[in-house]
Amino acid sequence: MRPRYASLLSAVAVCSLILIFFAACGQNTSSQGIDKPNPKLKTVTLTIGEATVKAEVAMTETERNRGLMYRTSLRDGEGMLFVFDRDQQVSFWMKNTKLPLSIAYIISDGTIVQILDLVPYSEEPRPSARSIRYALEVPQGWFGRAGVKVGDKVAIPPL
Repeated sequence: MRPRYASLLSAVAVCSLILIFFAACGQNTSSQGIDKPNPKLKTVTLTIGEATVKAEVAMTETERNRGLMYRTSLRDGEGMLFVFDRDQQVSFWMKNTKLPLSIAYIISDGTIVQILDLVPYSEEPRPSARSIRYALEVPQGWFGRAGVKVGDKVAIPPL
């Protein structure tokens, strides 16, 4: 009888571990805080010609993935700078983002290579046309109002 008891105990232990694993994998996103805005991130001042932007810096994957989701306001002259570890093609969407935004895709030397307007709540991917190092989101239309255009250089301080 002793071997059966040990086998039964082993089976219970294995089943318990499997249940714990699946419970951990099945956690909903609200327990991970993904349904809340990013906490206020470190900010830098970016200069683009005569214009300046006070931008929060999203450097980690979690910060970049959350971006400006769930934010309720963003004033002209404010934005979020997304910093990538290497040059790469990227794609942004507006899931859970109610603010109308514009995005500038920026290569590693600070040159803006593309500016797009983004539609609130749209899950349509808006890819960069080429590899970039940075993306800057601002209130929709701010680039035009500030006289910023493709080809302009963004002075990005050390991060």
